[in-house]
Amino acid sequence: MNQFPRFPDPPQFPRGPQFPSLGGGLPVSLVLAAALLVALVAGLARGVYTVGPESVGVVQRFGKFIGTVGPGLRFKLPFGIDSVTVLPVKRQLKMEFGFGTSGATQRDQFSGDAKAESDMVTGDLNAAHVEWVVQYEISDPEQFLFNHREPGPTLRDFSESVMREVIGDRTIDEVLTIGRQGIENEAITNLQQLVAELHMGLRVQQVQLKNVYPPRPVQQAFEEVNRAQQEREQMINQANGEYNKVVPRASGEAQRQLSEAEGYALQRVNEAKGDVARFSALLEQYEKAPEVTRQRLYLETLGEVLPKLGGKVILDADAKQFLPLMNVQPFVPQAPQPRK
Repeated sequence: MNQFPRFPDPPQFPRGPQFPSLGGGLPVSLVLAAALLVALVAGLARGVYTVGPESVGVVQRFGKFIGTVGPGLRFKLPFGIDSVTVLPVKRQLKMEFGFGTSGATQRDQFSGDAKAESDMVTGDLNAAHVEWVVQYEISDPEQFLFNHREPGPTLRDFSESVMREVIGDRTIDEVLTIGRQGIENEAITNLQQLVAELHMGLRVQQVQLKNVYPPRPVQQAFEEVNRAQQEREQMINQANGEYNKVVPRASGEAQRQLSEAEGYALQRVNEAKGDVARFSALLEQYEKAPEVTRQRLYLETLGEVLPKLGGKVILDADAKQFLPLMNVQPFVPQAPQPRK
């Protein structure tokens, strides 16, 4: 039988240490590498974050402030190296005192003890329940985060302190009626000054009073007083209206009568002057020719009087009979001829 030649055995190399295998036959080293890779990818994924369009991100590295980032998709160093606090710097924030709006998203928007912070004493030692709103915004993120441990509750305490001071300088009537605008202006001025001095990184935009009313046990009495004041003002306004309606009318009537009297007086004076002038002219003519002037006046007078007497029959004193005169045509007065 033909026999094949026998080749030599391959060389034997030294073998390294052997790791135990898992149940599926995968070595532990591969599993550890995969776990590290997954942890690395997860850490990098956690480093991606988003800043909203009305916010900024305050970046801290190992707790130290290093800057701010604007809106958009951002990346931070993972594994606790960097931390980011997102602040709504372009949003108007508000705090409510004495009441709370349902569905609020701000942590410091209202307090749990609204009654205690809204019950106040006025300058004339009367009690009042005051509800108001403070609107503000974050102007400096670094100061807001690092200058005060709790800027929200601090601002609430400042607002309550300022409002109590302002209310304590006014009477209950001013607080309930005419002094609301002055209270708002003084409160916002004092609060802005206080926030600026403490570098809180906030800008107070508005302080607005909502509901101001006396305590419940005396509220009915205050309402009756206010109702009486309103009725008093209404009656005064009605009286002023009647006065403005009657007095001008009487003044106009008096002025009209005065004007008529002045006109009548002027007319009588002018007529008297005219009579005097005519008499003076006649006197002058009479002095020149008394007989002629006397006869002329007599005839002119008869010419004016006789036409007004109607038809007349004049008989001669020597007439013997009356009947022949009955055929006389009726007398027709003629208009006086103009003087020459």
